[in-house]
Amino acid sequence: MSSLTPEFEFHAKTRFPRGFRCAGRNCGLKELGKTDLAVFYSEVRARAAAVFTRNKFPGAPIIVGREIIRRRQLRAIVANSKNANVATGEEGIRNSRRMGEAAARALGVPADEVLMSSTGVIGRHLPIERIEEALAGIAAELQDDPLVGARAIMTTDTHPKALSLSVGPAVLTIVAKGSGMIAPNLATMLTYVFTDAEIDAEPLDRMLRSAVADSFNMLSVDSDTSTSDTCAILANGLAGPVPEVEFFPALLAACIRMAEILARDGEGATKLLRATVTGARSKDEARTIARSIANSPLVKTMIFGADPNIGRILMAVGKCVDCEIVPEQSEVRLCGELVARGGERAMADEGKVRALLGGDPVTIQVSLGVGAGEATAFGCDLTHGYIDENAAYYST
Repeated sequence: MSSLTPEFEFHAKTRFPRGFRCAGRNCGLKELGKTDLAVFYSEVRARAAAVFTRNKFPGAPIIVGREIIRRRQLRAIVANSKNANVATGEEGIRNSRRMGEAAARALGVPADEVLMSSTGVIGRHLPIERIEEALAGIAAELQDDPLVGARAIMTTDTHPKALSLSVGPAVLTIVAKGSGMIAPNLATMLTYVFTDAEIDAEPLDRMLRSAVADSFNMLSVDSDTSTSDTCAILANGLAGPVPEVEFFPALLAACIRMAEILARDGEGATKLLRATVTGARSKDEARTIARSIANSPLVKTMIFGADPNIGRILMAVGKCVDCEIVPEQSEVRLCGELVARGGERAMADEGKVRALLGGDPVTIQVSLGVGAGEATAFGCDLTHGYIDENAAYYST
């Protein structure tokens, strides 16, 4: 857990907050027997907020979703995997609306209270008729296990991703997918936060954006910002009010935990990376430098090979030319071991550092000594598996 948040006890078995359920079906995007279409449903209207990718080629669900979330209330989310509905023009937008309308009919809720998401291959039109057919009658299959929905939205993920924790009388649950094309800008992959806490839309939006800034926006698998990133939160109020001073730390802790889960499951990854920068001139500069470390292919391959090449860390820090960096005041630690100080390599035990790099997680700590800014970025190593996964992604 990041030093930014207190420790929270996560539930041993993930469960939905009161009033939320989900279902998953196969509509033919994946092979028979694997779900590829999910709905998430609240039995009452929920206050809602969302942030989306800033990629200049957003998917059709992003374009439509930005309109829908302006009302700040949702009853449901519908999402498909294997097809991103990106670069599909006006037909893609029409198909996205049809997908939301079909889910609304199936669940008996207003169409303008259904958010839609699509994830997968770019440049192919949705088989919308198959999706509409698969959504018919899906309400009869709604259930309490969040992993059912998480499994249906997986693409290259190796496992479904969900977590939950209690905050006062309420429960907070996150369902997410993401394994590659991950370096968010205002949002992440597909991430849905559900809570039965009663929270107004304005503070909900503000808390979501703040939590995303220190969690999903500090996450990188491969430095690539997806065209489909969506992070939404629904609060249906069935557990009653929860003070912001209690809810926000829990939300931030849950988002950071999920960011680490996503990083650890990066395509081909074998290790989680935490890169922490302290003593920066400002928080923004700390974030910039921490992300530079987590994004660096050379740092990532160094971690994969357990190769204590300290110069790669110094490079990743030093290339942040718009940040205040004074080498003589800096210090670098790898997994707690001092490896550089004052801009020079420290006399660390190389064998010990290699052994520490062979473990999981790997931590890189950089102290700059020029201010009070602090941030942590989350990433993973870069392995042969990443190339194997992505060299023929479109074809498979």
